[in-house]
Amino acid sequence: MAALYEGYTLCINATQNNTSNVGIQGVELNADVDHVLVTDSSRTVTVYKVSDQKPLGSWTVKQGQTITCPAVFNTQTQEYVAITDYKVVRVWKDGDVNIDQAFKATVSADVFRVLSAPDCEPVVLFRHGAARFMNSLLAAPQQPIEEILSEGEVIRWSTIVKADQQLVVLFVTEQRGEHCLCFKRFNPNTLVKHRFETEPGLSAPHSFSAICRGSNIHLFYLYSNGSVYESVLPIRTSETEVHVIQALPRSLLLSLPVREGQQTLGAAVVLDETHVAVVGFPHPSAGANKDYLCIWNTHFHIPQASKEMSGMIYTQLWQCGGRLYVPHGKTLSVIPFECQKSSLAAAMGKLKQSGQSESKSCALMTTQLRSDITRAPGNNRRLSARQTNASNVMTNSSTLTVNQLTKHVEKGMVEDIQLAVGEFVYQTPQTDLQFAAGRMALDLVSRSQTDGNFYPHSAFLQLLKTEYLCYSVCPELLLLAVEKKDFSLCQIAFHLFPDIPEAITCAYLKAVLGTPDSEMDTLNLDTDSMMFMKVLTQTGCPSENDSQQNGVCLPALLDSGFETPSSRPQRDPLALDINCPVSLHKSALLNEVLQTSYSDILLLPHLKDLTVPQVTIFLQYLQFLYLKYSHEAGVQIQALRSPTMAQIVDWVGLLLDAHFTVLVMAPEAKRLVSGLHKFVRSQVKLYAELDKIEGSLQVLKKAKQPEDFALYSIKVIKLF
Repeated sequence: MAALYEGYTLCINATQNNTSNVGIQGVELNADVDHVLVTDSSRTVTVYKVSDQKPLGSWTVKQGQTITCPAVFNTQTQEYVAITDYKVVRVWKDGDVNIDQAFKATVSADVFRVLSAPDCEPVVLFRHGAARFMNSLLAAPQQPIEEILSEGEVIRWSTIVKADQQLVVLFVTEQRGEHCLCFKRFNPNTLVKHRFETEPGLSAPHSFSAICRGSNIHLFYLYSNGSVYESVLPIRTSETEVHVIQALPRSLLLSLPVREGQQTLGAAVVLDETHVAVVGFPHPSAGANKDYLCIWNTHFHIPQASKEMSGMIYTQLWQCGGRLYVPHGKTLSVIPFECQKSSLAAAMGKLKQSGQSESKSCALMTTQLRSDITRAPGNNRRLSARQTNASNVMTNSSTLTVNQLTKHVEKGMVEDIQLAVGEFVYQTPQTDLQFAAGRMALDLVSRSQTDGNFYPHSAFLQLLKTEYLCYSVCPELLLLAVEKKDFSLCQIAFHLFPDIPEAITCAYLKAVLGTPDSEMDTLNLDTDSMMFMKVLTQTGCPSENDSQQNGVCLPALLDSGFETPSSRPQRDPLALDINCPVSLHKSALLNEVLQTSYSDILLLPHLKDLTVPQVTIFLQYLQFLYLKYSHEAGVQIQALRSPTMAQIVDWVGLLLDAHFTVLVMAPEAKRLVSGLHKFVRSQVKLYAELDKIEGSLQVLKKAKQPEDFALYSIKVIKLF
């Protein structure tokens, strides 16, 4: 499986050329995966810290000068390298404010690209095919550069791969419509040329990606008709291959859906052994006029994650450190992704497990489906009237294809469709179900949005339980469930989906907080989550004599002077609020929010949509959890699905950041905010006291222990 998480904008490309297929020149890794070097389409190089979406440094050449290839970072010297006006090599460091005052050297031939690999010396590739290591070139900038390529032959693409403990330069050339792949090695110094196969009416490939696997280099390239080919090249070549131009062997990896006519823009990049990211091509289950970023599984030929992209799509796509960098329109977006290995063995394992008793499993599943449908509001009367028709659907559903089931979804009754989908999920092989689950979910959601009386709850549950869905596969499903207040479905989705956007998280949170507790009492929620809350709420409240554990002193929270408990006339009001402020069902749903991944920068604006009463009750619940956890209630049931202490504290901080001014002014929240303030002060005092003995504890930790101990001994340690 694969997932695309919520993306964000890294920078705005204000200098883009709308007549070109180039949004920016390049994205290169800097010192680590959280820092990238972005070169725009003309004059500026910028270093960004990706997690903060902040520029750390930016350098611009003078007016009239142009950066002619993407800048790179030399990991060996901790320096940046860029080429201006094709012949001027510029080298600078982070401390250099003005790039014009840094080192520069003019070489004797035009440079096509500077190529860099981690922990390796950069390589300069010249426009006529020659290559030099950076240090040897800068030692003699005016050294003669040989011309490897024929007259009229130009380089269209290049990259560098570290393979077999050496660097290999790959570049694609074009001459009078014929394309060749050049394979350049330095030890020994050889150049091997392969000719791309040509097909009538098929234009040149416009996107390339390469990766080393074992003793071979795998080249992936995308054509405008949606064909993705793979060519495998051995790292070591014979003497015969060096002097002969050979045909490039290839195999068809994917056939992407295209619009009417040929696709003109798009890009593909390999992610791992079984996944390829593609941008600019339509999703097979969506409209042809929309551009998507998709992660395709090359083994099963299906998209496993997708995200719609707005604006103009360029023939550019980069992946660095688990993130995809996609220029579209006037922005450069960063989209985190995750790929998990998919194999037939895993699928067969699931089939074997589910097939231990086929007839029994089928009967149980059918009974469960009918039970779910019967429990649905308003379904009792209709079910009894349609049992015969539903049975016919169940009998024939094993022969239904995805297309037939899609047509059935368009006009069928809810009960029939739910039974048919359940049987289809059971009968379909796991490898086929990976694609079918997403398509069925899209079709069911589409009808639910247009037909207010149609909502197949059980069918959605069956598709979710296949674990082949994520938010990006069917973005409208979770929002539809929130609108319908189908909280049991939402809970499963929040448990399974790794890529839920912050806006959807807040919409779900607002719906849960805005629903009366009485409406949730009949919900069928996850057993672990309900058990956790039952055990937590049944734990007794701390007494006056047992009110200090794990560094939390409840009585001390009331008194801003932090006197001893004996000097206070009453208990801390927070101790009176130790009971859970919401119902068990609502608390279980809120716990799913606490355990959902998010970016605080993207989450904060949406949290401001919550009302003051909603924020207040949520803070009271978080306070309840924290106090219970602090008195070790959470430790007793830590094996169950539950939020962590860190998650609770983080959400308290997020809510206060988003609503602090409003909470201070709201009378109903004054007591709560005041109590939290006193609690923080007590914690600061506690950690200050712990800090005083930190040095002594470090000395004890480093002290040498005697090798032999008697059966009984006493050791006196003095702390000064």
